[in-house]
Amino acid sequence: MGNTIPVVEKKDFLKSFLKQYELKRRECAWLLNYLMSDDNLMERVHFIEQAEQTPKALVISAQGVSTIPFSFRKNQHVTTDAEKAFHDIRLNQTEEIYIELHFKGAKSYSLYLAVLEDNPYLPENQKRAEVMENEAEQLLSHSLYMFNRKKLLEQIDNALDTRDQTLFIQYTEALRLLDSEHNGT
Repeated sequence: MGNTIPVVEKKDFLKSFLKQYELKRRECAWLLNYLMSDDNLMERVHFIEQAEQTPKALVISAQGVSTIPFSFRKNQHVTTDAEKAFHDIRLNQTEEIYIELHFKGAKSYSLYLAVLEDNPYLPENQKRAEVMENEAEQLLSHSLYMFNRKKLLEQIDNALDTRDQTLFIQYTEALRLLDSEHNGT
């Protein structure tokens, strides 16, 4: 997953979040502070919703919401031990970390919304990514076709200007093939 949110924004959000909200477990604050202390780790941190589908996730709750205080998920294993999460993160610093936060006012907290990313592991996001990839491939293919077609038309014009019948026939045949390949005929 490409990192689209700058590290500084993630840190600003976490600093503000930790000032404003009291977490259900204080070890979670230590864990978030540890992440903020290392820019390389923060590059791999992604704030998402529905983290249960991801390979490695922290689910952290603040006071005032009725969700579990903390869980750490890695592949199929789930623990509520923040120390195990800390050791895994410390030992596997090249792995992406997906964080799901639960707190009052999350949907209207602008700093949070600024760092919230789409969960790439949700089926609807995977389908959307596939559709976007197909659209990008089609756009690239069409752009390449249009570029090659324009170049052939210029070469045909030059062949006409220089009265070179051999090149004219060669380029018009190449244009006919290009058009038929593009149109699927």
